[in-house]
Amino acid sequence: MNAEMKPAKRQGKCRMTRRDFLLTSGTTTATVMVLVNGGTALAQEIPAVIATYPRKFITKLSDLKVDEPLDFDYPDEGFYAESMIVKLGVEAGGGIGRRRDVIAFNSWCTHQGGPLAGTYKADTKSLGMCPFHLSTFDLTRHGILISGQAYESLPQVLLELAGDDVFAVGIFGLIFGRSKNLLS
Repeated sequence: MNAEMKPAKRQGKCRMTRRDFLLTSGTTTATVMVLVNGGTALAQEIPAVIATYPRKFITKLSDLKVDEPLDFDYPDEGFYAESMIVKLGVEAGGGIGRRRDVIAFNSWCTHQGGPLAGTYKADTKSLGMCPFHLSTFDLTRHGILISGQAYESLPQVLLELAGDDVFAVGIFGLIFGRSKNLLS
């Protein structure tokens, strides 16, 4: 073979494979993150944010009748604060009382804020269908979506029982239309 037909040598050929590059860059990034954060993980330096909710009397446990919802406002009197409490007659997630069948939920759909007040179905222990997009929620399973367009469970109002008195003490989930549940 003459000199004219030999392929030219590649100048500056990369000597690092993709695998070596990813391993090296990942190790470097992790090392820099530890050094920048003073040798501790950043998550350990950020304190947890805990919302303090008002404790609000709702009703007497003895006044609740099976499958008869009662409306109330919680955690404040603001927009989308409307909630409902109901004695289901069957055990439910987060339920209180002897049979753990008393639960409460915010009454607005998590999809686009459709009103759910007055849509309780005793036969299925559900709330909905939302008039906007037909979302329906299972109240026995922490307000999880049964059907429809919503992608989040209903915000569950956390209840506390003191003797025969039922109090709302917090909310599990974010109320529709708010960046935080408490307006104040």
